[in-house]
Amino acid sequence: MDASFFDSSTYTYIVLPLLIFFARICDVTIGTLRIVFVSKGDKVIAPILGFFEVFIWIVAIGQIMENLNNFYCYFAYAGGFATGNYIGLKVEERLAMGSLIVRIIVSKEGSTLIKKLNAAGFGATLMDAEGGSGKVQIIYCIIKRTDLPNVLAVINEFNPKAFYSIEDIKKVSAGIFPVKSSLTGINPLRRWRKGK
Repeated sequence: MDASFFDSSTYTYIVLPLLIFFARICDVTIGTLRIVFVSKGDKVIAPILGFFEVFIWIVAIGQIMENLNNFYCYFAYAGGFATGNYIGLKVEERLAMGSLIVRIIVSKEGSTLIKKLNAAGFGATLMDAEGGSGKVQIIYCIIKRTDLPNVLAVINEFNPKAFYSIEDIKKVSAGIFPVKSSLTGINPLRRWRKGK
């Protein structure tokens, strides 16, 4: 490539801002995934992602510092950061890593919902509690993130207006999780296994 291209206005005002934009998308996306792995206590993948995140960031900020008078680079940097956050969250959502705890609060018939969750292959625990309007029952269900749509479908079928909350959990030492079949999803025999 002709060296004069790097001094041209095409490179300065189009190519360079685009490179910075895509570099920021990459480093922020990687950073979002790194945070997820850190929160789950991963001591191998998180540092590797951190290396590439910072390396790409240094390259991008270096180009900004060399072109302080080029406001197109500033907009590209900010736009890449915003887009990287969005893409990082979408990638993390698609990967669906880790486990969740689903808390469901019902005023009655909690045992019925427990049976429905068990029939779908999910373990659940029922506790009696006191709410603002009287006695309630709290159901705890620890699941793989990939199983969340299935659990929500069971809850909504039981009561579309049921109150529930969902939280990430760092580690699970044991539990009942459905055994997946590569062809049919949940094993029709619903064999359960202890999960880690």
